[in-house]
Amino acid sequence: MPETVATGAAVRTLEEQELPTRERQRQTAGRFPLVPVVLALAAALLAACCASLLIGTESVAPARLLTAVLDGRDADAEAWSLVVDYRLPRTLVAVAVGAALGVAGAVIQAYTRNPLADPGILGVNAGAALAVIVAIWFGVASSTAALVWPALVGAAIATLLVLLLAAAGRGPATPVRMVLAGVAMAAVFGGITTGIRLSDERTFERFRSWAAGSVAGRDLTDLAAVIPVIIVGLIVGILLVKPLNAVALGDDVAAALGVSVATVRLATVASVALLAGAATAVAGPIGFVGLMIPHTVRLLVGNDQTRIIPLSVLAAPTLLLVADTLARVVVPLREVPVGIVTALIGGPVLIALIRNKAVDTQ
Repeated sequence: MPETVATGAAVRTLEEQELPTRERQRQTAGRFPLVPVVLALAAALLAACCASLLIGTESVAPARLLTAVLDGRDADAEAWSLVVDYRLPRTLVAVAVGAALGVAGAVIQAYTRNPLADPGILGVNAGAALAVIVAIWFGVASSTAALVWPALVGAAIATLLVLLLAAAGRGPATPVRMVLAGVAMAAVFGGITTGIRLSDERTFERFRSWAAGSVAGRDLTDLAAVIPVIIVGLIVGILLVKPLNAVALGDDVAAALGVSVATVRLATVASVALLAGAATAVAGPIGFVGLMIPHTVRLLVGNDQTRIIPLSVLAAPTLLLVADTLARVVVPLREVPVGIVTALIGGPVLIALIRNKAVDTQ
């Protein structure tokens, strides 16, 4: 009898040792090899950047663009002004915002093990929106660029409150508690925002254009205000790829593998707050990018976060650039906010993923 018990214990030990290996094999099981996917996404991003520079309410022929770039402003002042002064900053902002939202979505989905998690699930977007409408209400933000810093502060305060609420009471701030705290705080922030918005028509008009989500009219000054925050958030997100793979096995297994679950939790919240906060600050709330891109990448390369998170840096800006380009031409002689286009694209795609059972837990 003791020999049987010892044998059973040995078998369980071997199974526990083999678990990470089996999980690793499952994670890396994608439909396509990594290198072709990287090359395809890089090419798609480059093509989307070119389309963003050339296409709009007034299109620019590639020959005119090339002439303006090579010969300078004097060769074609109109093309130079349209492309270099207006569309190039807009394109760079879209790339930065897309990368931030894509990585934030991948990180929060990996940590919560919830494939329907979104960067805004921690209340970051709602906190930024409340700070923006308060800044407009008190008249301290006279331009779109002036809304960046209030939005960043609001996102940071929202993140801190969510952490404190999730850690209150007994036990650690588990993913479930963090999500519930984020949903609760988002509801509170949203209620206050709605109250202010309905109480003052002037505030509502200014807030409405920001809340729709757009990169139109953003310039290099706006980008310079948030790019350091985005870079730090991207670095933290990239550093989390291996710890998040371990956490996917469960907190106990991750701890047995030497991963500090508490450190991963704090780093995850920091990364998502920095990325989603900065993206929301400069472009307003843009939905579905952080939700949809991780699913798309996961279909291509499997569930390994060492692939999903870095590839989201390429895939998410491509989606946002395509949506922004469509936003310029979908209605003749005027533009619509890119947030509307991402919702129109993301909704059907997400429904298709669910119907095909592509949305699965990690």
